[in-house]
Amino acid sequence: MAGFAIGITLVLINLLAIPITGTSVNPARSFGPAIFSGGKALSQLWLFVVAPLAGAVAAALLWKFVFEKNREAEA
Repeated sequence: MAGFAIGITLVLINLLAIPITGTSVNPARSFGPAIFSGGKALSQLWLFVVAPLAGAVAAALLWKFVFEKNREAEA
């Protein structure tokens, strides 16, 4: 089911976000043009670094303080 969810998400991104905002899903596709064009594209590139790190930290904290406690309570 995880593969299906990821696939549907990518389909929705491709159908909705890319035509409207020019969203790039591939970091390599974002870094290259941003480095060469500079300006506004380069100033927004920090989000491709910060957002995944923030998501990873949030997921780790959620697992540690929510799901692990539920697992201990069941055992």
